[in-house]
Amino acid sequence: MKSPLPAAAPQPEPRGERRKRETRSRLLEAALRLMAEKGMGGVAINEITQAADVGFGSFYNHFESKEAIYAALLDWGFEEFGETLARLVRDVTDPAEVISVCVRHTLLRARREPSWGQFLVREGFSAKGLERGLGLRLLQDIETGVKTKRFPIDDLLMMCTSVGGTVLTAVSIELQFGSSPGTLPAGLKRRGFSVEGLPERAAATVLRTLGLGQAEAEAIARRRLPDLS
Repeated sequence: MKSPLPAAAPQPEPRGERRKRETRSRLLEAALRLMAEKGMGGVAINEITQAADVGFGSFYNHFESKEAIYAALLDWGFEEFGETLARLVRDVTDPAEVISVCVRHTLLRARREPSWGQFLVREGFSAKGLERGLGLRLLQDIETGVKTKRFPIDDLLMMCTSVGGTVLTAVSIELQFGSSPGTLPAGLKRRGFSVEGLPERAAATVLRTLGLGQAEAEAIARRRLPDLS
């Protein structure tokens, strides 16, 4: 019997396509940093191209307007991460653990990528931020817990507001003090405030807000996380 033909080697990405993709990524990364700091309205297109080290005219090869790159950032930063979280918890059956995993990974990503975390804090409660990606995922996960009677709540809007506010505040605290806990204001230190274990503590607080008892909430929040890699 003849040996099978060797598999064809994968074709390298054409140079032009690679450069186009790299330019688009630089524009997105620059826009993320700038809009996280100043919001979409405070950023001009020429600021984005300068920060990305890209010619002004090249911007329009990728995005038709500042609003278009902002929408792409929401997709890139929030919606894709929401889809990643959905894959991560696809085998998790307990709605409470689903919420815990998503909250903790959100805090951990903000720790790794401060510009992403700052953008989340700024845009997380915007109309567009709530209707897609992480905001929509949070709503759906809480709805699942309510329908299965895991979460004994009757005001879905206020519960989503409470949970979302807790997560965004925890992200803000992580960004300000997580990498340098010694910078905590003296008044907070005197009261015993600490940022240690913030992802787990945020997840436990969210679960208690959703109606779980303290012991169960803390136990779920300390379970081993699925691997995001």
